Amino acid sequence: MDSNSKEIQLQYEGFLQTPLLWSSKEIFNLEQINLSKKQVTVFEGKIQKKLRLGKRVERFVCNELNQYKTITVLEENIQIQDGNTTIGEIDCLLKQQEKPIHLEIVYKFYLYDKTAGSTELEHWIGPNRKDSLVKKLTKLKEKQLPLLFKPQTKSYLEKIKIHANEIKQLVYFKAQLFIPFQLRNKTFKLINNNCIKGFYIYFQELSQFSECEFHIPTKVNWLQKMNTQVSWISFKKFKLAIEVFMLGKTSPLCWLKQPNGKIYKFFIVWWS
Repeated sequence: MDSNSKEIQLQYEGFLQTPLLWSSKEIFNLEQINLSKKQVTVFEGKIQKKLRLGKRVERFVCNELNQYKTITVLEENIQIQDGNTTIGEIDCLLKQQEKPIHLEIVYKFYLYDKTAGSTELEHWIGPNRKDSLVKKLTKLKEKQLPLLFKPQTKSYLEKIKIHANEIKQLVYFKAQLFIPFQLRNKTFKLINNNCIKGFYIYFQELSQFSECEFHIPTKVNWLQKMNTQVSWISFKKFKLAIEVFMLGKTSPLCWLKQPNGKIYKFFIVWWS
């Protein structure tokens, strides 16, 4: 297995080991797909080097679904056209125990910011404050799932001999969550607390970790579970690298290794 294939396998394993963000129908009345737990498998697909994280996750999901004898993937990434215009995309159509399902796939990184919005769900925002959990849930509810019932989708469904009203709509929504360093023991009512994978700090708080070593994974490797077999850099080198991210108003995901060998995943945010 070459180094690129090893990286992809570690990304796939990190994806598989990320929990669902919720399990009941409490959140926006959206239901998650129910998959029985399986052993970690080998990723057998092909990934182009520059494939972005979201599309990579869709490849991982289809590889996972193919491990289940009760599931048949019918189609993935279905572009719905209105003339020459693409009006949307259906992530996946499958049959689970012979029942047709429209599955929308989401994998996100959210940070808890009490100053954003006024409810627990509104407090979860993207690392660069450009998106939020509520924004994504609203898009799923109002745009992505209703696409199944658009007239432009009907002709496609007729080809595969399935009627929209027979199809159950589910989501496969996984996330890694990060909370302020000072709140790292806090628990939350609505989301799956097993999704909390680390903390975040502001750049000016960095000096408290001056005795540690660091690693800055590329964005596609944000999926990976942490391991010690990476190139670690000193605090001095790390701080210089992070200054570049801060100037570009980008919040990077980083790994931190304490002198005692313990490792943590965390974001450094440019906003404060």
